[in-house]
Amino acid sequence: MFSGIVETMAQVVKVETEQTNKHFTLRNPFGEALSIDQSIAHNGVCLTVVKTNDQMVNGEMVNVYTVTAMQETLRLTNLDLLKEGDWVNVERSMMMGGRLDGHIVQGHVDQKAVCIEAKETDGSWYYRFEYDSNKEMVERGYFCVDKGSVCINGVSLTVCEPDVKGDKGYVSVCIIPYTHEETNFKYIEVGTVVNIEFDILGKYMARYLSQIKN
Repeated sequence: MFSGIVETMAQVVKVETEQTNKHFTLRNPFGEALSIDQSIAHNGVCLTVVKTNDQMVNGEMVNVYTVTAMQETLRLTNLDLLKEGDWVNVERSMMMGGRLDGHIVQGHVDQKAVCIEAKETDGSWYYRFEYDSNKEMVERGYFCVDKGSVCINGVSLTVCEPDVKGDKGYVSVCIIPYTHEETNFKYIEVGTVVNIEFDILGKYMARYLSQIKN
């Protein structure tokens, strides 16, 4: 479980395909605190560290780690688009007993969304995203509510201007300068594909209400 408070970014140094899986090797930003079997959210996707080692990258010996994403994860998320040199948001799993500074994030991305607007607004940043939506998905809790929570690329954010039109859903978020600079939101532009995880509390409520109706 995660909070959506991104700790830092990690750079992809190698992408390998093995049958339907992909292995991603990234620079280790956590040092000795990172260990095999540890769960790390990458752009909001919970992946398990399978290997750590030192490796030569661009003539420099650096510590790296490797995670593996399977076919279903690649289908549902933007990890399949990652290439060498890309930066991903990373967060280690929560420690029980600590503050929950964001909101409850599972690291189970629901679907992809596409940025349709990105602009600076008096020192902050405004983004609007479009995602697939239909009645069945809404009944499963795949929707946003005004002033609710949503996780985009692993970042816990407050929803504004949610909407559904036909088979598309829309959500806007506003980013403070710190979040813009310290996460890969600074690389997001119109057309960028991001990961979106809807609020788990909303999913439980939607499922409960659908069961009552039936």
